[in-house]
Amino acid sequence: MLYLNIIQNIDQWVYNSLYVIYLITIIGTILVIISENRNPVKSIAWIVVLLFLPIVGIVFYFFFGQEYRRQHMISRKGKRKLQQLTEDPDVDLQEMPLSEESKQQIRLAYTLGKSGLHPGNEVTVFTNGKDKFASLIEDIKNAQTFIHLQYYIFANDRLGNTIKQLLIDKVKEGVIVRVIYDDVGCWKVKQHFFDEMEAAGVDVRPFLKVTFPQLANKLNYRNHRKIVIIDGKIGYVGGMNIADRYQDGVAWGIWRDTHIRITGPAVYGLQTAFSIDWSFTTRELLSDNIYFPPVPRTGNINVQILTSGPIGEWKGISLSFLKAISNAKQHIYIQTPYFLPTESLMKALQVAALSKVDVRLMLPEKSDSPILQLASHSYLTSMLKAGIKIYFYQNGFLHAKSITIDNEFSTIGSTNLDFRSFDHNFEINAFMYSKELTTQMKNIFLDDQKKCRRITLNLWKKRPLWHKICESVVRLLSPVL
Repeated sequence: MLYLNIIQNIDQWVYNSLYVIYLITIIGTILVIISENRNPVKSIAWIVVLLFLPIVGIVFYFFFGQEYRRQHMISRKGKRKLQQLTEDPDVDLQEMPLSEESKQQIRLAYTLGKSGLHPGNEVTVFTNGKDKFASLIEDIKNAQTFIHLQYYIFANDRLGNTIKQLLIDKVKEGVIVRVIYDDVGCWKVKQHFFDEMEAAGVDVRPFLKVTFPQLANKLNYRNHRKIVIIDGKIGYVGGMNIADRYQDGVAWGIWRDTHIRITGPAVYGLQTAFSIDWSFTTRELLSDNIYFPPVPRTGNINVQILTSGPIGEWKGISLSFLKAISNAKQHIYIQTPYFLPTESLMKALQVAALSKVDVRLMLPEKSDSPILQLASHSYLTSMLKAGIKIYFYQNGFLHAKSITIDNEFSTIGSTNLDFRSFDHNFEINAFMYSKELTTQMKNIFLDDQKKCRRITLNLWKKRPLWHKICESVVRLLSPVL
């Protein structure tokens, strides 16, 4: 009997000790979240998760919740060296035939991330994977000195193997080939796919490779960029990864996306972004002149290449979006697959619409992520009440990420209008200042609009009650999705 009492007392002591440790861990984590002084919405979302799902919440916070903004991707010396290689000393912003609003945006982007303006570019817009990859494959075949390729997803499928073999063939011709892929984005890809390229001489590196437990807490910070630079004279950037679905579509229709090909000095901006990511991954700075050759002006489009990510003081793309939206006087046309806006972005769009700016938001009718779609839908009522026109694309999956404002500004890149793109992902966008290109982008939007159904406030209010409840519940988690 005495023995049983001792065992029971020990069990009770162990239970009480574990319970105290558990409480201290939960309270300590909540205090850490509060002390970080991050966005209150995100802080509250994490606290709610910790309080209602404490064990799951601790694990999720360890993997997805920690901040890394105070870190640096590259030394100041390295960044200055790249800046000296890419800045155009002949650009006098005051003398350029641009609106004051555009000049303000250009100055802001430069202040935030030293993103210089590159005049004199030619830009080709692709709205489907078939045309984009046909062009890319041809450019890869014609490469003479180097190919730098970076994608969030590089799939081991028909298209992926076509690109892989082309890169291997170019190495055999003496072309330098470097590849960065995101380790999480390519989790479904067997390592031998990349090993084959490595064995053939392609320098292949995963971005923030997830190892346990050392880098498990960086699982949430992914490189979502899609960049190609060929010979320092041709560049690609946009929303398409390397996978068959970007060409072949999905079960419910086409894969509608937007990507651009750039020739001209703005390729320097893409090469700088790649060089910084390569330095972050390998500690090797690609600053030789071979990677920044003289590039003549080939067209009349002014381009800035903006990057952003969880590292660094400012959220460059998010703040530049806000500035562009705030400057709008006539129209704002937005295409995005996911719409989980920050409070500031939501208010900026509402203010623009209430000021009688023609604000139109296009989303997919059916998404590849039901959870993200539910969260996106929770924001639409307040958008509709402000007078924003909302369209659901019905011809397949809309994955395009573009904004067109008034008659001079448009942007295309990898950035979605959601918390993940603004706060957690490494993203890249081309900001373009051109009446000709803006007109083209506006016409693309209007053509896509013909394949949409418009959502009105009265129609939206009639959706099922259970749907509204699900949206509201998932919205609580939207800052951490």
